[in-house]
Amino acid sequence: MEKVFPELKPLSRQALRLHPRAGDPSYEDSSVGGPLRWPIDEPWPWCGEEHYNIGDGGDNPEDDTRHQAAEPMVPVVQLYATDAPGVPFPPGSDLLQVLWCPFHHGEPWYERSVRARVFWRKTVDAPRVLVAPPAPVDAPEGHVPKPCAVHPELVTEYPGRDDIPQNLRNEIGNRLNGLNETTGWNYFYHLSTAPGTKLGGHPRGWNGSTTWFSCDRCGAPVEHLLTVTHEEFDGESWRTWLPLEDRPDDESGPLYLWNPGFERARDAQNAHCLEVGGGGDVYVFECRSCPDRPTETFFKLN
Repeated sequence: MEKVFPELKPLSRQALRLHPRAGDPSYEDSSVGGPLRWPIDEPWPWCGEEHYNIGDGGDNPEDDTRHQAAEPMVPVVQLYATDAPGVPFPPGSDLLQVLWCPFHHGEPWYERSVRARVFWRKTVDAPRVLVAPPAPVDAPEGHVPKPCAVHPELVTEYPGRDDIPQNLRNEIGNRLNGLNETTGWNYFYHLSTAPGTKLGGHPRGWNGSTTWFSCDRCGAPVEHLLTVTHEEFDGESWRTWLPLEDRPDDESGPLYLWNPGFERARDAQNAHCLEVGGGGDVYVFECRSCPDRPTETFFKLN
């Protein structure tokens, strides 16, 4: 990419794809949806905000069930620094833990989603681990991840459409289109941002530029920390982003996952069984200028 489009090199970022696959991780492992190395003497995080369980009508807010009581949060991602090349851990920390409340939050009703919390800690601070954390009751289907092992892969990404400055888009737009016409590769599907659950890099499928908003506390730009998706690839992105180990033997491409021979691709597509909001992506952004690195959670329905 940088040989063909040297103008994009200053905008490149590293992302860590997690490649969650069904497994039985322990608290000593990096995982998606697995048990956490949570100190036994530290209270488990609960969500005390008003939250909802979307009703059978889905798009009718009158069918939603409002919860006033606090609910325990659920583990989403645990990542040890030894498994996380390229991830900027705060000084003195070597363990990242992300949990979220699996119920819907916020307004307007069609943007309600989970609410995440992020913890950076030292492994040595948790010599004794909470083995049976509380679990929420009647959490929405597809909002609590199934335990998965992770297989981290560091990749280089380039910005999506809205994160390319307008003057640069005007300059290289025709060349990007020409690349598709001559090679069959679509920049935005195949060559820019990786799909799937990942840390860092450029958020994929984001509606708008990540430079459009900043930290509410200090006004500094926020950084993309984590994306948790409901699918690891789609009908186009598999051509460059689906690992070879997960491809059909005949290399025909996983366009129809229910076909015989596509079991590996099917198992890779949504191993954590997350379908937040019926099939959307959860984005966590953080401010690295504030000492406690506050975060904000966003949701996009696909």
